[in-house]
Amino acid sequence: MHDDRTLVEARLRRVLDERIRPAVHPESVPLRVAVWHAPGEPVPVAEGLAAQPEPIEVGARWGAPWGTSWFRVTGTVPKAWAGRTVEALLDLGFDENMPGFQCEGLVHRPDGTPVKGLNPRNQWVRIGAPVAGGEEVVLHIEAASNPVILDYHPFRPTPLGDKDTAGHEPQYTLTRMDLAVFDESVWQLVMDLEVLDELMAELPVDSARRYDILRAVEQALDAVDLQDVNGTAGRARQRLTGVLSAPAVPSAHRISAVGHAHIDSAWLWPLRETVRKVARTASNMTALIEDEPEFVFAMSQAQQWAWVKEHRPEVWARVKKAVAEGRFVPAGGMWVESDTNMPGSEAMARQFVHGKRFFLDEFGVDNEEAWLPDTFGFAAGLPQIIKAAGSKWLLTQKISWSQTNKFPHHTFWWEGIDGTRIFTHFPPVDTYNCSMKGSELAHAERNFKDKGRARHSLAPTGWGDGGGGTTREMVAKAARLRDLEGSPAVAWETPRAFFEKAEAEYPEPPVWVGELYLELHRATLTSQARTKQGNRRSEHLLREAELWAATATVRTEFPYPYEELDRIWKTVLLHQFHDILPGSSIAWVHREARATYERLAAELEGIIDAAQRALAGAGDRELVFNAAPHSRAGVLAGGAGARRFPHGTSVAPRAVGGFVLGNGLLRVEIDARGLIVSARDIQADRETVAPGRAAGLLQLHQDFPNMWDAWDVDAFYRNTVTDLTDADSVQAGEDGLSVRVTRSFGDSRVTQVLSLPPGERRLVIDTEVDWHETEKFLKLAFPLDLHAERYASETQFGHVFRPTHTNTSWEAAKFEACNHRFVHFEEPGWGVAVVNDSTYGHDVTRTVRTDGDRGTTTTVRVSLLRAPRFPDPETDQGLHRFRHALIPGASLADAVREGWRINLPERRLTGAHEVAPLVTVDHDAVVITAVKFADDGSGDVVVRFHEAHGGRARATLTAGFEVAEVTATDLLERPSGDKEPPTRDGDRITVRLRPFELVTLRLRPA
Repeated sequence: MHDDRTLVEARLRRVLDERIRPAVHPESVPLRVAVWHAPGEPVPVAEGLAAQPEPIEVGARWGAPWGTSWFRVTGTVPKAWAGRTVEALLDLGFDENMPGFQCEGLVHRPDGTPVKGLNPRNQWVRIGAPVAGGEEVVLHIEAASNPVILDYHPFRPTPLGDKDTAGHEPQYTLTRMDLAVFDESVWQLVMDLEVLDELMAELPVDSARRYDILRAVEQALDAVDLQDVNGTAGRARQRLTGVLSAPAVPSAHRISAVGHAHIDSAWLWPLRETVRKVARTASNMTALIEDEPEFVFAMSQAQQWAWVKEHRPEVWARVKKAVAEGRFVPAGGMWVESDTNMPGSEAMARQFVHGKRFFLDEFGVDNEEAWLPDTFGFAAGLPQIIKAAGSKWLLTQKISWSQTNKFPHHTFWWEGIDGTRIFTHFPPVDTYNCSMKGSELAHAERNFKDKGRARHSLAPTGWGDGGGGTTREMVAKAARLRDLEGSPAVAWETPRAFFEKAEAEYPEPPVWVGELYLELHRATLTSQARTKQGNRRSEHLLREAELWAATATVRTEFPYPYEELDRIWKTVLLHQFHDILPGSSIAWVHREARATYERLAAELEGIIDAAQRALAGAGDRELVFNAAPHSRAGVLAGGAGARRFPHGTSVAPRAVGGFVLGNGLLRVEIDARGLIVSARDIQADRETVAPGRAAGLLQLHQDFPNMWDAWDVDAFYRNTVTDLTDADSVQAGEDGLSVRVTRSFGDSRVTQVLSLPPGERRLVIDTEVDWHETEKFLKLAFPLDLHAERYASETQFGHVFRPTHTNTSWEAAKFEACNHRFVHFEEPGWGVAVVNDSTYGHDVTRTVRTDGDRGTTTTVRVSLLRAPRFPDPETDQGLHRFRHALIPGASLADAVREGWRINLPERRLTGAHEVAPLVTVDHDAVVITAVKFADDGSGDVVVRFHEAHGGRARATLTAGFEVAEVTATDLLERPSGDKEPPTRDGDRITVRLRPFELVTLRLRPA
């Protein structure tokens, strides 16, 4: 037989495009349209409905950037349409290729009831099925004219990312506002043909199944009268019955489709717009649930649910009904889909505490899965946190974006730093915006790495990023793919149902140990420095506020600020979302974030000050409050007392230019360029700085990645570097403890103050940068005279070791990595730590010297600033302040201690008496991360701690109050069944901890 395959396939596509799809709505009449443009920010629904609109015609331009326009559409259903299905087709000027990334709308009835959302892939509103004819139609559309930031020419700088710079030029053209007849039979024929066309394209060209489909399609096209598609669509569908009813082979891959709308809590739109995106999407999904009995939709991020509850109670009522039916599923158990690299230990824990508690309080749902499809890599401490929150599964898709190495599993155990394992799934469909295309499902089956051992994978199905969700077309395709020869078998299921099946069929999957590093988006550890500093400062202020408020409430009449702390925590957690904290959102988002962090800092400072004054009482005795988890200068951790003042520091001129700092523990030489050429540990008689090198060196790189400007730094940035060695001035500081260095470069200026505190083995480097560079990367380098094949980098509730070499592509790909408060390098018996108060990104390299010594040295470089131009063209322009410290002779314990010290500086206050700690611990490796009152208002004191050195510990906690009962709990402060009960002798509690083990105790005061 002659091969006419390509002829039939081309015929199918033209007939679909030009005849069958247009026949879905065969008759239409125009609606009358009027519009009112809200003058500023979005207005309440009642105000939008009551406004007096002006007539507007289809074809008119509308919508200034970030504006809101209320359209009123009115019309009458023709009597001739009686008995037929009628829809309103409302095209605001959509580009179908940009769902979630441009204008959107929410349709209301005149009484304010939300109907459904409008977006580029969802432009219809059902009027009646069937209609009687003659009905009056009145709809109100709250339309958001969000500008397109990520356009067909992506990553180009644009002023549209902030309403202050976006201008007022209309963005969109009103395209269609009609009433139309909806022909169900033709629409179903479109779905039949699309599914078969997409399936054919994935089958082998020489397969019998492909030709069976081809011949059936040919017969269906022959049955269509192109001048009467509506009258012959049913006849054409009959020709396809056979090929659509052929069952899948028994070995077919099984796909759990989960309705989904990944909604970034902020990204190319501000937080306030996400509130509306969630309402639009939730309206669509509840409507789809009512129409489609098998469809299941999952929505993560408790914050987004809370927004619906607060701002759109009518939508919330529909959501609650669907949740009760088990069809609209709370997923993930986190406050937001946060970054997981940079949030601190407590903050990462509180993501689950606040997220899970919201779903428990509102719906009685206790999530067992963490749902993070789009997060930029996963810290090695996360498995323990997930388990401590009462969860056991993790889903993400993002690791499939890695550029260098392909991850070897799709379903596996992920083992964290403490040995905790979490059952983890990476959907092989490789998208969290699956649309049920045949190419997507075939890719999932081919790509699935666990074939032969497992058969199930998950497909998050629906338009996302900017929301939108699942469409009726996706549901229709899934119905045809439920059991279809040649395709994976598709079923709508909840995340829980998928994980239960996957775990049951694959009880012994492979194990991946350590961090899940994303080999992409490495610059998110540095971009938008002020946002990152705001986060770090907020985390530590919250620690202080809880500690001092709890201590004051137990000891005095101080009222514990439950509501204030709860609200502030949720705000901080929101800003840890994976496009806010990583610095990859538009200018508007980061401008608001800076203002929010300032406001929260002022509020937390007020709580801390009030609590400390209540504790200290009225008096003129100088007290030092120490919120760090280790004693310092004679003041106990969590207490207040008189500071012990050690011997002083000397600053002397250096014979060949520069200065020498000394305090009996360290001797630091700063040359005439203002660079550290020696940092000698006097007791160990050991030099810190690599021979012939200089530390505290600022280095400037060209930084223009191939794409994803705010997200990425590509390895070639290292090819060119400028050492900033020229100094405007190098002077002794007026305090007698420091040296002050100023430099100018490009359009920027930097001031560094290098100081040696009395009695302490640490060199503090305060760096102030007035930054006005473009597409540059600023690093702070410390070449160390250390041979180290690995180094420790702090992460949540412990640290992770990373190699310093690049033996394999996996190690080479980690050329930029994350740390929290410290990195630590060590030869047996002697080490060096670099600690910071607000930076995360860093790189580490090894050098073998070629001189007579031929020793190996190790260089760590802290990432300070970048200057990408997309999506915020003014990223990080302006003044920045950073604090780092170099700790020669540091053990790992010293690194932990100094990391806390630099982030929790002591506070001075005058009062009447010293303050004893509320809780103490007698083991240096056991670090208390939180002392607070229980969230339930019971008055119980909650203490969270972990083993921080990577070894075993037997420690005694002593409460500074009479304890009636001690309970080991999970993160939600519920009794923990898998923790050995602690032993108690009065107010002394003995615990045994495994390496990096996290423990939460609940102490009931007598």
